[in-house]
Amino acid sequence: MITRAEGAYLGAVRAFQNPMLDLLHKRHAPLVVSLLSVVFTAERPQVPVADAHTEVGDALDQLRGAGYADQLPVGTARDLCRQWADAGWLVRQVLEDDVEVYQLSAHAVAALEVAGRAGGTRARVSQSRVRTLLDAVDRLAEDADPDVLMRMARLDAEIARLRAELEHVQKTGSVDQVDEETLLEEAENVLHLVRELPADFARVAESIKAMQRDVVTALRQDERPTGAVLREYLERGEQVMESTTEGRAFAGALRLIGDPQRLDDLSNRIGVVLRHPFSRRLPAAQRTELGEIVRRIEQGLEQVFAAQREASYVITAQVRNHDPLRDRQVDELLREVMTGLQAWVPDARRGQAVDPLRRLPVAEVENLRQTLGDLRPAQPPNPLAEWADEDDGTADEALAWGGPHYTQLGEHLAAYAAATPGTTPDQVDLAAAFNAAPEPLRRPVDLLGLLEIAHLRGMTETDEVAWAEAVRPDGSRRRFAFGAVTTRAKDEDDD
Repeated sequence: MITRAEGAYLGAVRAFQNPMLDLLHKRHAPLVVSLLSVVFTAERPQVPVADAHTEVGDALDQLRGAGYADQLPVGTARDLCRQWADAGWLVRQVLEDDVEVYQLSAHAVAALEVAGRAGGTRARVSQSRVRTLLDAVDRLAEDADPDVLMRMARLDAEIARLRAELEHVQKTGSVDQVDEETLLEEAENVLHLVRELPADFARVAESIKAMQRDVVTALRQDERPTGAVLREYLERGEQVMESTTEGRAFAGALRLIGDPQRLDDLSNRIGVVLRHPFSRRLPAAQRTELGEIVRRIEQGLEQVFAAQREASYVITAQVRNHDPLRDRQVDELLREVMTGLQAWVPDARRGQAVDPLRRLPVAEVENLRQTLGDLRPAQPPNPLAEWADEDDGTADEALAWGGPHYTQLGEHLAAYAAATPGTTPDQVDLAAAFNAAPEPLRRPVDLLGLLEIAHLRGMTETDEVAWAEAVRPDGSRRRFAFGAVTTRAKDEDDD
């Protein structure tokens, strides 16, 4: 039987096998924490591998120059980053644009948060923290209690309390002020809760990626019919968020914070907090952290969504390209190659011939050419036949189908106003003027040009409907209806 002390010791051993605690109790833990916090920030959660190696190398050089050389580990920046990735503190992945990047694992994020809290303001028991605990317990009890009458009684009590508070505010016209010390305690409690979010988001994303790796591994080893594999794994790929415990918890939280309106309301409330005089007593770093709450939530959501999209894409692509027989053949060939290398390398000499592996697949070529092509150079194409341009098309006919004749239209408008009784130079009926124009000026495009001229000279529109009959250069006619327009016969500059 395991004693109490032995059980506690085994539990602690299992806990320290967690990469987060493993990072914190290493000899060079301060160096790892400091370098990771400098390279990876909230604004830059992903860093290209080459940039990370360069920045870590520069930081190591700066520390050596400051006299900390005896406290630094042996190895290059590339070696250190690889060690951190092997230990589970960094995650290495390839983005869509084929750029390989590092990002902090959930364990590393949690370790940085623990180190930050230990080195920062000491957590204290406050009214805000106790109220958060009591509210959480009350919510848990309400969700766990199925008694309808008890739920109704609690809701009635809450409604009565809120109604009394509303009546008090309506009578007094003021809100009870809260002292700044209490506000500072509540702000620290909010920051304490917010600092837990990055690790939670990273943990959800990593659980999705772990599920993706498990699915792909199981798919490669699957010996069931392809149809059954397709149905099962496509469903898991489409419902990847519901396939893990963390994913289901995140989906529940997403229903609360995923609404853009809620995030907008949260941003407005944070703005109210930062405008309050008590916020000036907060350190600059904490004020910045408060102002970036919404952005950190959005970054966490995007991190999880990106992991979900990648998992769905990888699983779907693997299912579509999955061939169990081919995968087994490849695995057998690779094992045979490795076995052959292990047997050949110890006794091999330089320049020794290697027996080829006869079981490698042969390239599948549908058809090989068996005859040579014609060696004579290709013949040029036949010369083009001589032909002459048709004589029936002239420049005048091309112009007839062109744009509006603005000059002639302006002159016609002025002549129409002068020759038409009852027409003043300031109010010329555009439709009547167009219908009175000669046929070369009554094309549909000229009606549009006349409307442009009226717009430039100043036109007045009425509720009446005017009709204009246009004539195309080929003699075809078309009637147009538009709102009646009057305009000036000449530009104001010409008066």
